[in-house]
Amino acid sequence: MLPREPAAAIDTDSLSIVDLIPALRAFARTFCRVPDDADDLVQETLTKGLANLDKFEAGTRMKSWLFTIMRNTHYTRIKAAVREAPGLLDCASSRPVTEAPQDWSIQSKEVHQAIQKLPEHQREVLMLIGVLGVSYEETADICGCAVGTVKSRLNRARAGVLEVLGETSSQALVERQHPLADNHWDREVGRGR
Repeated sequence: MLPREPAAAIDTDSLSIVDLIPALRAFARTFCRVPDDADDLVQETLTKGLANLDKFEAGTRMKSWLFTIMRNTHYTRIKAAVREAPGLLDCASSRPVTEAPQDWSIQSKEVHQAIQKLPEHQREVLMLIGVLGVSYEETADICGCAVGTVKSRLNRARAGVLEVLGETSSQALVERQHPLADNHWDREVGRGR
């Protein structure tokens, strides 16, 4: 019997990459509205990240590095799609015939639609900072701009979402009541309606 070779050491960088998959999926949804496209973007990002792991600089954040890879991959895909298939983005045959069933509340649908109406650079910053909790500095690195630009885009994104929703403050949005809210019908009956 031949002597066994010692087991290869587990690469801690690859473990951190696996731990970042949920954050990568969330960030991919800012670029891709179709979940399958977002998953494809995550897969391509992971493939590129693992293939270039030797280029990752120790002491920097893996999350920011992968987000930058994803962002660059997405923009490269857009350039290729525009160059290779003009008119594809407006093609009616690529749209679903029926809306997918959703379990979201009415308010979350409205907020989601409002976010989708934002320009891509504002939506990207809003998702990185507001949803994924990335710092201003890291967001600036990922987006390739100054911290002041990030803060400006975030402020415009927040104002844009509130404007689309017809709200004057974020607090009003949180406290807003819907006609379908609990006990709404009981209050209406109590008023004699």
